[in-house]
Amino acid sequence: MPERILVTGATGQLGRVVVERLAGERVRALSRRRHTSNAAGRNGGGAKDPSGGVDWMVGDLRTGRGINTALAGADVIVHCATDYRHEVETVRTLVEAARWAGTLPHLVYVSIVGVDRVPMGYYQAKLAAEELIAGSGLPYTILRATQFHALVRTILAGAARLPVLPVPSWRFQPVDVRDVAGRLAELAVGEPVGRAPDFGGPEVLPAADLARNVLAASGRTLRVVPFRLPGKLFSAYAAGGNLAPDHADGVITFAQYLAERADPGSVRYR
Repeated sequence: MPERILVTGATGQLGRVVVERLAGERVRALSRRRHTSNAAGRNGGGAKDPSGGVDWMVGDLRTGRGINTALAGADVIVHCATDYRHEVETVRTLVEAARWAGTLPHLVYVSIVGVDRVPMGYYQAKLAAEELIAGSGLPYTILRATQFHALVRTILAGAARLPVLPVPSWRFQPVDVRDVAGRLAELAVGEPVGRAPDFGGPEVLPAADLARNVLAASGRTLRVVPFRLPGKLFSAYAAGGNLAPDHADGVITFAQYLAERADPGSVRYR
């Protein structure tokens, strides 16, 4: 029989694309809320998605509700759910439930490039979660990816509400969620590798250049002002701690991502 693959966070930005990339596999999709096609979700159970043959399950990694049911019979877990405040706790809940399931499923965990170099609270939580998984006794694969296009766009678009656009004087290597999802799907159907090679976007660009791309795509012409700040966090980013230039495996560029979302009638390129 083909392996049963459980995808957590299956309605999230990354998880839903991973589910799509695993088409043809025996996929069970977990989310905290009832999926629209999940008629049985009202009772915490699962139901077949008629559009894609996916079994949708309802469960909450914060409370543990529904997790044992979702894990029953799973051979692989692709953990796409994330919790900025409770990352380690939710990963611990998943690991403990997987160990009690008795099958020792292959756990595929998506992390972030630079979690061991950038002193940010969320990054430190992701690193602690990696260490928890590595010491769990489960077969595992950890994939670190650079920042998603959507995150970089959101950060820069938010700053664009000011009279000028201030940007940090460091570089980003944004990657498309579809590229990362494709890699995760490959890892899910393969053998556990422990720490997989990092996965980065196709280009390393100054934040100022990325900001100008965002402005152009929205038809705005603000002045972009790079800035520097003291401190370990800024220094870590300035030193490229968030980059993986030797693993520029992504294909979709930031400009392509923006073009897909731009209103052609409003764009004014400088």
